[in-house]
Amino acid sequence: MSGRVARLREALTRRLEGPGFWRALATAFGLGAIAALALPPVHAVPVLLVSLPGLFIMTMEAPTARRAALVAFAWGWGFHIAGLHWLTNAILTEVERYWWLVPLAVPGLALPLAGFTLVPALAARWAAPGWPRILAFSAAFVAAEMLRGILFTGFPWNLIGTVWAFGALPIQAAAWIGVHGLSLATLLMALAPLMGWRGAAGSLAAVMLFAAFGVARLLPQEPDPEPVALVLVQGNVAQEAKWREESRIPIFQRYIDLTAAGVQAAQRDAPGSRILVIWPETASPYLLANDPAAARLATAPLPPGATLLAGSVRAEFAPDGRPTRVWNSLVALDAQGTVLDAYDKAHLVPFGEYTPLRGLLPIRLVISALDFTPGPGLRRISLPGLPSFGGLICYEVIFPGAVTPAERPGFLVNVTNDAWFGVSAGPHQHLATARLRAVEEGLPLARAAQTGISAVFDARGREVERMGLAETGVVLAPLPAAGSRTPFAAVGLYIPFTLLALVAIAAGLGSRRRAGRG
Repeated sequence: MSGRVARLREALTRRLEGPGFWRALATAFGLGAIAALALPPVHAVPVLLVSLPGLFIMTMEAPTARRAALVAFAWGWGFHIAGLHWLTNAILTEVERYWWLVPLAVPGLALPLAGFTLVPALAARWAAPGWPRILAFSAAFVAAEMLRGILFTGFPWNLIGTVWAFGALPIQAAAWIGVHGLSLATLLMALAPLMGWRGAAGSLAAVMLFAAFGVARLLPQEPDPEPVALVLVQGNVAQEAKWREESRIPIFQRYIDLTAAGVQAAQRDAPGSRILVIWPETASPYLLANDPAAARLATAPLPPGATLLAGSVRAEFAPDGRPTRVWNSLVALDAQGTVLDAYDKAHLVPFGEYTPLRGLLPIRLVISALDFTPGPGLRRISLPGLPSFGGLICYEVIFPGAVTPAERPGFLVNVTNDAWFGVSAGPHQHLATARLRAVEEGLPLARAAQTGISAVFDARGREVERMGLAETGVVLAPLPAAGSRTPFAAVGLYIPFTLLALVAIAAGLGSRRRAGRG
């Protein structure tokens, strides 16, 4: 082990014993917070060469399992507080009602998320020191990430693999191993230098191999796009103004005017193409599936044969006009305002779209009187003159291996309302996850966001067009062609799960061999 690594180990383990342990916890918290700099939009990936080895050294060198668990928890808490700080913006949209949550919400959410960091810290301590322990730690860390995407409706955010989503080249391996496979590779590459110069050389070789794989996958010429002109409308409506009664008509008119300008530009730039206009999640202040007059106004700018996909609330009403059920929907309308189809969001956000344990919570924590109803699930949607597509509303796009229906569509549509999070890291992180889904599935993805970032990605995750955060306008782009089904699209999470199992078995065999030598 090099002298530099030895000095790092000595500095990190100095306070693990004795009464100064709180300083070790503060160090671990800081290392976790630093690791969040590797996430979008900063992408300071080299910080993981300090933060992840620091977590590994401190948890493995802790004198007891209890202290190892506390160190891991402190690291995870710092990581998730720093990585999710932008969620506070959602509270500030109704600060007069929820001001008391400002110092509590993000640290409170980070507490259970930090608990998942205990898995690698405790699981790897049984492995033999050296490379078996590094393998065990890496496998357990990513297993905890996968588990986090399932338990309690799932929250696969701040995945280590997303740090590479700063361009199309670094994430091409996701077509084979998914974002969880990228996380595993990242852990191994960050920890390998702890094994000395051979480990550092292996880590560098792995980076070069990933780059070579990315180049090879991006080299083939992109097939001709579909004869479809995409018009993504970004209304840039602030969340605090969105549902005010006096704002409804101006907001609706803004989307209609932007649609008219976008359609004119599409007819000029792509004559003969079928036009598909996409509005973001809940962009319409009127219930388009229930209000024929509003639907006709929304589609008035469309030429014959064009289609509007609009984010809109959909509802069922009692005879007295009271809504009995509501859905967060993506409504398809033809040029005459006729409803062609509607996709209802199936994976709802706890405390955002429904209130868990509603009857047991204080009234101040109940978001609204009526919860959204979940839709039946993902499905392929086929509309006249268009390739089939799969709809994904808001954070439905963040779940790897769970974004396409059983019948593979021709492209993906993600509509979202990131206005909740203002000008912050949140929309950038959301965009990065959408980009990864395009690579994993080998499908183009069109993303319309209320305040940005709206973008079109091809089937290899390359950006075709985009509109930045807090801008108003339209994104015009041809619809890229679908790619061939990727290995990850065919097999899904079984691939990273198998990789984790193989790495864990290798760790076990290595530990057994070293124990035999002892």
